[in-house]
Amino acid sequence: MFDHTHYRPPKLPMTLFHTLFLIPGLGIAFLLGVWETVAYADSVPPLKPMTCQSAKFPAPPPEARRELAPSGTLRVAINTGNYVLVTEDENFGPYGISVDMAHLLAWQLGVPADFVVVQAAAISFERVSTNQSDIGFFGVDPWRAKSVDYTDPYVHIEGSYIVRLDSPIQNLSDVDRSDIEIVVGKNSVYNLFLNRTIKQARIIPAPTSPEVTSYMLANNHPVGAGIRNQLEADMKRYGGLRILPQPFMTIQQAMATGKNRPNGIAYLQAFVRELKISGCVQELITKYAVTDATVPPPH
Repeated sequence: MFDHTHYRPPKLPMTLFHTLFLIPGLGIAFLLGVWETVAYADSVPPLKPMTCQSAKFPAPPPEARRELAPSGTLRVAINTGNYVLVTEDENFGPYGISVDMAHLLAWQLGVPADFVVVQAAAISFERVSTNQSDIGFFGVDPWRAKSVDYTDPYVHIEGSYIVRLDSPIQNLSDVDRSDIEIVVGKNSVYNLFLNRTIKQARIIPAPTSPEVTSYMLANNHPVGAGIRNQLEADMKRYGGLRILPQPFMTIQQAMATGKNRPNGIAYLQAFVRELKISGCVQELITKYAVTDATVPPPH
């Protein structure tokens, strides 16, 4: 498992290397396919992305390039705790919507991308807010906005509650009671949201978002909160669970960069706008078979 480490593509065994390049054309096709699934982190320019060919991104001004990649490399924080945007493969590393978006941005900037893979939104946010990473992918939250600048959201996903099948809890109004404990991913966007909106129930932080359901079951808490897609996977994994029909929030997922990068955030805004107008975000949603995610209209 990856944990807060720089990811670099795996080296091919020599036998596979010879097989690929002794057969004309096969080696190139393989590498182009691998690029679609692995995180690129090296000191040479990135390969041209294979997705979103119809997008017409604006050329980045030199000032934006300097602010978004001051080291000459686009340093990307990737949170594998977000089941919708990233999946983690033990051999090839992270892949998914946000990984492809980062590759597209690096290509536009003309710089390589270096991915730091973490398993919690709090770590990813800390890296971007302290300029250890240049960009990240977060749910929009007013508290976080004090330390990072957001683009407009590129996708909306549902925040939902999960309970046991025999739970008396049926609706959102049944959750906010003094005898209820809600397990959340520590410092996730829905943790921050529920801290502001829940009046009576007690908020219980699990170490990471993917651990919410297991933590809820192990500690006999009545409710878990999380991204609906993750909770649906948990229902299949553990059994005996159900998700309340109404979401408690809509998570507005956006790109973000550190403060004091005015040209950088302006270019990110234009970049995300074109991702939505061109249909690129919807293309990526389809490519990775993501459900319960919608693309908000561009402003």
